[in-house]
Amino acid sequence: MSPVESETLRVATYNIHKGVQGLGPARRLEIHNLGHAIEQLDADIVCLQEVRKVHRREEKYFKHWPELPQAEFLAPQGYEAVYRTNAFTRHGEHGNALLTRWPVVGHQHEDISDHSFEQRGLLHVQVQVQDVLVHAIVVHLGLIPASRVRQVMQLQQYILREIPPHAALLVAGDFNDWGQRIQGLMAQAGLHEWQGQRQATYPSRLPMAQLDHVYARGLKPVGQLVPHGRIWRRMSDHLPLVAHFALHPAH
Repeated sequence: MSPVESETLRVATYNIHKGVQGLGPARRLEIHNLGHAIEQLDADIVCLQEVRKVHRREEKYFKHWPELPQAEFLAPQGYEAVYRTNAFTRHGEHGNALLTRWPVVGHQHEDISDHSFEQRGLLHVQVQVQDVLVHAIVVHLGLIPASRVRQVMQLQQYILREIPPHAALLVAGDFNDWGQRIQGLMAQAGLHEWQGQRQATYPSRLPMAQLDHVYARGLKPVGQLVPHGRIWRRMSDHLPLVAHFALHPAH
């Protein structure tokens, strides 16, 4: 499919679980399958969480560990990859990434860690989609409910500070919210998602909750879907969410 010829913007969000599934000696490398899967999503913008830039232990353990950082490795041909680190660990680092078939105009990162046990951040990328400058923010919120609320408040302050009020804006990622509290907070900031049937994305083997979302302001949500099947269940503990938006919503 060629880029946004139909005035519809296709946006995917996917927590890739660092490209590895399982624990201990039974763990398996899924990064190559994820590369094919992301290409099949055929999204204009792909927002990724739990992306590794480097991990020295896994590089030694897996014979076919990619030489490129994961964001660059996963980018389909013709896409640009932007990655920023959220967390530094004993053996490496990981964070959020954005892949886009449209030109990147600029990007920045902000630490939204709420306490010392979880390192979290937001990645803000400006993408020129035809005649529309789209601000895309990739997030991965914390595991503690009160932390998530404070992180959304920080996100709201960031948007007020950094993004013009009439600009097209996407906020996508793993919100880690099993209820609808975050949805209400996002609505207060003028950010909305598709209001059809909720699409469960977690856990991938038996999806029960929609932890992954794509919210928008200045772009009209027109649909969303979650791919299913055996291969999607094995690649990560999350399923990807693909959302569609009208690029030029009627006023």
